[in-house]
Amino acid sequence: MIPMKQIAASKFKAECLTLLDELSADGLIITKRGKPVATVFPYREARPIDFIGALKGKTKIKGNIFSTGRKWDAQS
Repeated sequence: MIPMKQIAASKFKAECLTLLDELSADGLIITKRGKPVATVFPYREARPIDFIGALKGKTKIKGNIFSTGRKWDAQS
């Protein structure tokens, strides 16, 4: 995996429009004093179909999801 390109915030400010025009799919890390402060990625229109099944195999249900786990009496 190729590391994401990094640029100082001051240089990003000066060259913002050019950098956005040349932005790769990998994105760009903006740094201040050598520490990352922001990441810029190209905008990608999310399609509803992308969300269907996106969490399959990544979630696990523990216990009864139809109960609060507490007993209560509605008459009291």
